[in-house]
Amino acid sequence: MTDKKIALITGASRGIGKAVAIMLAKAGCDIIVNYAGNSETAEKTVEEIKALGVNCEAYKFDVSNQEEVNTSVAKILEKYGKIDILVNNAGITRDDLFIRMDADKWNAVINTNLNSAFYVSKPIVKSMMKQRSGVIISTSSVVGLYGNPGQANYSAAKAGLIGFTKSLAKELGSRNIRVNAVAPGFIQTDMTKDLPNIDDYMKMISLRRMGTAEDVAQVVKFLALDTTYVTGQVIEVDGGLII
Repeated sequence: MTDKKIALITGASRGIGKAVAIMLAKAGCDIIVNYAGNSETAEKTVEEIKALGVNCEAYKFDVSNQEEVNTSVAKILEKYGKIDILVNNAGITRDDLFIRMDADKWNAVINTNLNSAFYVSKPIVKSMMKQRSGVIISTSSVVGLYGNPGQANYSAAKAGLIGFTKSLAKELGSRNIRVNAVAPGFIQTDMTKDLPNIDDYMKMISLRRMGTAEDVAQVVKFLALDTTYVTGQVIEVDGGLII
């Protein structure tokens, strides 16, 4: 078992997940990159992280499939002996007005964005409890706090992560396991690049700009490595969108 901290980040081949992986790697963590589809993108991310002088591997598994998660997490724990930091970051959108939203769009988002946190956290929490230490951070969203038209599924999933975070923090604190969440606002990623009326949104943000994936990653690093007495919190990273 390595003395370095091992961090598993789901949905880490690009966007916020990749930025988090790089930020934690720069802090000296060995990194496990989870991805669902694009092997080429994942491998490029792995090589970029290895160039920082830490170990990094990519594991392909669907976080919404409990059997796949259990198999892959078991392999990771067998190889590394532990996971010190888990970042539940994987997420998708299937936006539509509620009146037009079908069950497939609802279930896809709930399964990938919320159920996945249960599937991935469950076996890792057992390991963390044995070692009596660990950090779990989930990527929620400001829409999980305040809602958004056309995103009933996404908002529900992200709100669910907040309840999940607070409950786990209360359950696991006595085992020295901290559980927190970040709630990004408008962040420059592939998921937001085609947003309509973006100029109107900019007027609502106090800092008058979209955030970067690195802005979110800095907060994740703080929660993971730079504090030992913060748990059960949801930190908004939104440039003052909601004040």
